[in-house]
Amino acid sequence: MQFPRMTQPRPNEFIPPPECPVFEPSWEEFADPFVFINKIRPIAENTGICKIRPPQGWQPPFACDVDRLHFTPRIQRLNELEAQTRVKLNFLDQIAKFWELQGCTLKIPHVERRSLDLYQLYKLVTEEGGFDIVCRERKWTQISLKMGFAPGKAIGSHLRAHYERILYPYSLFQTGANLPVRLLEPSFPDPPQKVKQELIEPSGLIVEYEKSKVSNKAEVEQYICLVCGGGGDEDRLLLCDGCDDSYHTFCLIPPLPEVPKGDWRCPKCLAQEYGKPQVAFGFEQASRNYTLRSFGDMADSFKSDYFNMPVHMVPTELVEKEFWRLVSTIEEDVTVEYGADIASKDFGSGFPVKNGTFRVAPDEEHYLSSGWNLNNMPVLDASVLTHITADICGMKLPWLYVGMCFSSFCWHIEDHWSYSVNYLHWGEPKTWYGAPGYAAEQLEAVMKKLAPELFESQPDLLHQLVTIMNPNLLMEHGVPIYRTNQCAGEFVITFPRAYHSGFNQGFNFAEAVNFCTVDWMPLGRECVEHYRSLHRYCVFSHDEMVCNMVSKVENLELELASAIQKDMGIMVQKEQALRERAYKLGVWHSQQVDYEDQPDEERQCTKCRTTCYLSGITCPCSPGQLVCLHHIQDLCSCSPSNYTLNYKFTLGMLNQMFTSVASRAESYDDWASKVNKILKANQDNKSDLEELRGLIGEAEKKAYPDTDLLRHLRQIIQDAEKSASMAQQLLNGKRQTRYRSGGGKSQNQLTVEELRSFVQQLYDLPCSIRQAPFLKALLSRVEHFQQRSADLLAEDMPGSSALQGLLDEGSGLDVELPELSVLRQRLEQARWVEAVQQASEQPASLSLDCMRRLIDQGVGLAPHACVERTMARLQELLTVCEHWEEKAHNMLTARPRHDVETLESAVLEVNSIHAYLPNCLQLKDSVNRAKEWLQEADALQLGGRVPVLASLTDLVSKAKSIPVLLEPLARLESLVSEVQTWKEGAARTFLLKNSSLSLLEVLCPRCEAGSQKSKSKRVKDVSPTGKKPIVRLDCINDVERALSESKDTASAMATLSEVRLKELESLSSLRTTNEAKFQPMPSGSVPTVCLCHTVPAGPMLQCELCRDAYHSGCVPGATEVQAGHPWLCPLCTRSEKPPLDKVLPLLASLQRIRVRLPEGDALRYVIERTVRWQHRVQQVSPVTQQFCLSSELEDLLVEGLLLQVTLPELQQLYQGFLNQLSPSHHSLQSSEHDHQYHIKLEKNPKRRLEKENSDEQDKDKVKKPKKKKPRMIKERRCEEKRTTSPSNSLSDPSYSEDSEEDWSVCSAERCQQPEGNEVNWVQCDGSCNQWFHQICVGVSAEQAENEDYICINCSTNYFTQ
Repeated sequence: MQFPRMTQPRPNEFIPPPECPVFEPSWEEFADPFVFINKIRPIAENTGICKIRPPQGWQPPFACDVDRLHFTPRIQRLNELEAQTRVKLNFLDQIAKFWELQGCTLKIPHVERRSLDLYQLYKLVTEEGGFDIVCRERKWTQISLKMGFAPGKAIGSHLRAHYERILYPYSLFQTGANLPVRLLEPSFPDPPQKVKQELIEPSGLIVEYEKSKVSNKAEVEQYICLVCGGGGDEDRLLLCDGCDDSYHTFCLIPPLPEVPKGDWRCPKCLAQEYGKPQVAFGFEQASRNYTLRSFGDMADSFKSDYFNMPVHMVPTELVEKEFWRLVSTIEEDVTVEYGADIASKDFGSGFPVKNGTFRVAPDEEHYLSSGWNLNNMPVLDASVLTHITADICGMKLPWLYVGMCFSSFCWHIEDHWSYSVNYLHWGEPKTWYGAPGYAAEQLEAVMKKLAPELFESQPDLLHQLVTIMNPNLLMEHGVPIYRTNQCAGEFVITFPRAYHSGFNQGFNFAEAVNFCTVDWMPLGRECVEHYRSLHRYCVFSHDEMVCNMVSKVENLELELASAIQKDMGIMVQKEQALRERAYKLGVWHSQQVDYEDQPDEERQCTKCRTTCYLSGITCPCSPGQLVCLHHIQDLCSCSPSNYTLNYKFTLGMLNQMFTSVASRAESYDDWASKVNKILKANQDNKSDLEELRGLIGEAEKKAYPDTDLLRHLRQIIQDAEKSASMAQQLLNGKRQTRYRSGGGKSQNQLTVEELRSFVQQLYDLPCSIRQAPFLKALLSRVEHFQQRSADLLAEDMPGSSALQGLLDEGSGLDVELPELSVLRQRLEQARWVEAVQQASEQPASLSLDCMRRLIDQGVGLAPHACVERTMARLQELLTVCEHWEEKAHNMLTARPRHDVETLESAVLEVNSIHAYLPNCLQLKDSVNRAKEWLQEADALQLGGRVPVLASLTDLVSKAKSIPVLLEPLARLESLVSEVQTWKEGAARTFLLKNSSLSLLEVLCPRCEAGSQKSKSKRVKDVSPTGKKPIVRLDCINDVERALSESKDTASAMATLSEVRLKELESLSSLRTTNEAKFQPMPSGSVPTVCLCHTVPAGPMLQCELCRDAYHSGCVPGATEVQAGHPWLCPLCTRSEKPPLDKVLPLLASLQRIRVRLPEGDALRYVIERTVRWQHRVQQVSPVTQQFCLSSELEDLLVEGLLLQVTLPELQQLYQGFLNQLSPSHHSLQSSEHDHQYHIKLEKNPKRRLEKENSDEQDKDKVKKPKKKKPRMIKERRCEEKRTTSPSNSLSDPSYSEDSEEDWSVCSAERCQQPEGNEVNWVQCDGSCNQWFHQICVGVSAEQAENEDYICINCSTNYFTQ
């Protein structure tokens, strides 16, 4: 006994075939075995085998005497069982025997680390035409590929070398080409010397030659080669150890490379040795006799040692794969033992039997008579074998089987194609494989095709039960194979002519027996004819069995009697034809013989081995010989007239027997044929249920026995009535369900398979059911719905509307449809995909939260390719968006900030993302704003223009909200900072302490000095393109806005000049109003003055500017008022009035900053206004002051007081003005101070400020100068203004009125170089006649038109003269 270790499984592991049917009968069904087997036969016979699990609780006691049972098992070498493996082993045995007779020992070579399959190599070379053709056509590479070797490794050359050394001599021997042509008769040359050498192959030790003697002859004799006739080369001369013939090694075919070192046979002796017949393969009996206990110990030890684990822990699947691996390999030789075909009559059955030695408990006595007791089953009334008189072991008497792991039973069918039943009493499972009876011939053909060598030597190989073949191989050739694992307490039934095989998983005990039912009768007779063709003996005589049943015809059931009638009719007809044929051949002698009294072996046909019963032929020349009527001519060489026909019954007796059984079965046959006709009718010819009920009534009326057919008919009617009732309930329930639940799902809905099965069941019934078409229509709708569902679900992602419509349609069907859940699931997926697509089509609404929400919704969906792709794209988009949102946020909040180019490149990448990204949009907006900001920054200095502070401040303010690195920003912020510093310095210079006025309010002319406003008289310059819009200058905010919106300094100066006019108008109106307070009032009302808005009282101060009066106590610092200096009230005192020399540096520093701001324009205007006022004051010399009207001096004085600069000329002018005024002109009397007045109150109190002001008289006395038009020059070039020196223009006397150069140069010392489409000019009315920009000399357009203008040079020359 061998115990090899398991090896690793091969890649082509065994694949288990499909399982056979398993039946679990109820107690009622299990009561009669043959009724139940007949019931399951239509299903089970299609698989050949089936398994039956008895009802739970059916467990017969084990009645076998374990201590008394002893047996000698069979020895099974696993790799000899499989057909193809045995062919390979037989081939290797032949090769080994061939080389052994040649004095060599065969050793299997290895190629690519595996043993070389010499059989496959030999077959492939033979199929290709032989060694010479393969070498000539260079097919060794193809052969290596066919053998499974990898290409490109020169395996073909190795195969050629191995074939040439090992197989080529054998192939020559097989064809007879190795027999040499004998040239000479044997003679007696000198005997060859003994040679002892070894043949060493370069590719490894393949063939080793054993050392032996060349000849055992003691005496010296002379030998010559029988091929060449020469006696030379004695060292190469071989002597045959069989016939003593001599041959040169080089004369043999093929030549031997060296002299072998063992017993050598010549080609003639080799052919004689191979010509001996081979012994047929069979199982050997073990040398040891086992008891059941000792065999179990051995079996368990083998399995546990083999698998290296406890026997109960080894999986059945592992044992099955290992079994088929072992039987298919030649490298491993595993041997097991099998206790098979143990006669139960010798040692007792495993089932309890009546009158047996085993005592049965009272509660187990029913097992003695159970039909499933294998001792009872063959001899039941329904079994045909009960009519066989002999006790046939294995057929009528059970056989016992004691198995161990890997012990097997080979492919076979039961004797006489009968049924078999196998019961596993206890132990480990038994694995079965079976093929249906209709595939028997196909299985035989496949096995003969795959292993023809075995069938050539043993044509009846499959009847020897010694050969198996892998079920996977049979299935590959189209043979249907089924399997099952039979566990303890389970039955396995094999059906007629069903091939089956299998093996044991471990130590177990089984029992088997045969049985035959009525349906087997035709197959039994066919089997006898098949045995006749194979010359195989019969276990019993089929004709004898039929005749025995006919003799008991009155006791037979009608169904069996009908079957016997048919079988006997065939038997009598054939026997009559054979006897007529024998008579025609000349067999005229006959005698009656009782064959049942003779043993079967004495009445077998010597030709076909068929057991004769009805007749036989004998001849006096051969007393012990007997042939059947089919083989009359094979008996002997005598004339048929010498033969004797031995018969059991005459033809008349046979016909009488047939008549008796026919009368018994005739009426029943008519009824049965009618029933069978109805049962086998096609769909169009089916009868209704009433006709079947009529047949049942007829059977009951005629008292037919309760046969299987009658029971089957009753069952059919019962099934039909039940099916009709169920169908009607289903149709009614369907309508009620819809009425009740509105088309919803019923709790008891049928599945589609149940509905289909039920409809098929209705149409499979032998009778027609009225409700069947309605259910079929419902099934058609369901199938149509399923097809549409399959087509729609086959699409990658159908639309939600189509899914919803199909879902609504399916919900209306009152059937449980698995597609509905799939459709609902797909509907959710489709809606989600469409939601994603819709969101993707509207990027403005596809935010990160929307994506996350969609992803959260999609995570809960069932897996689908489209959903996964959409989810992947959405997650990828979300990842990209989150990345860019974070990146955009980082870019926007980065310190230091990124430049425009970096952000713009990022924006370009972001533009390809179709989603709503706030940070990215903010980034894009920031880039756009930055670009616009840079354009505005560049536009500020376009053409060398000076930027306006407001624009500059706005630009800097905009830049602070733009998270982009703006290179000009630092410079602009520096400019703004410088401007702020300048404004702070100017404020310190001008503003009073704790002043509520701003710097611009101080520097600008007052536009809100009085309550009354007069219309402006300034001349408007009409542009060629149209009228300019009217700008309101009613408050400081309007002025500031106008200055900020002015394009250049000239327009700013014009605006301020306009404000100055409003200031003068307002002040003039205010002065008139305030002076009117001191004039007598007709109403007698008292005016209110001062800051306290009370009546004048006590010493009063009068403002020289607004002419309002103030109480000395109400005005702070009234005691500090200096005499001879103009006093201004707190409302008119707006600034510190710094000297001009402190103001000019402010203007110079502002020009260096090169930023326009309202305060700067106002400061420029203050200086220009101051300079103009100085020029006017200089024109009024002390000599001319006496000729000037007091109103002109007063205007100069008022304008000088309005100036926010301290000027010495103002004091001089004020003194001159005071000198012109006589004290009588004042109604207020001066006391201590020039500005203090005492007021006298009369009966009608009046305040009067007397002033001698005869404006109309003075104007009449003074001659008004002639008017002249202001001169305008358009589009003066900035380069000409910068290159022209004002000093030169003032000192050069060559300028004339008609000179072209005179039109292009302003003669002012500090020309402001005004810009614009129109520039206003004024000509000096003095002696120089030079031209000046009106804005450069502080002259408005109205003054230039209505008054004479004398430049500062002419007025200075006048005063110096």
